[in-house]
Amino acid sequence: MILALDIVAMLSAFAAAYLWFAASTRPLRRVSKTEEIDEADFNRMVVAFNRTQVLNARAALATGISTLAVAFRFIAAFAGIS
Repeated sequence: MILALDIVAMLSAFAAAYLWFAASTRPLRRVSKTEEIDEADFNRMVVAFNRTQVLNARAALATGISTLAVAFRFIAAFAGIS
């Protein structure tokens, strides 16, 4: 059981790291003060913000799973469950 919890913790920590990396590699196009923003530009910015938010939410969930797996592993180790 401890080995399974260790594997879950490692995989979910890897998933969180990958998702946060993926969220950070998508750059947003900067808009200058003098530039006119049309519907396509606005739509592109909204989609980029939404994708980043979804990736960050998934990474936070994976981090939570990893934290729970590590906590359960410590509980199992202290309780003597193997």
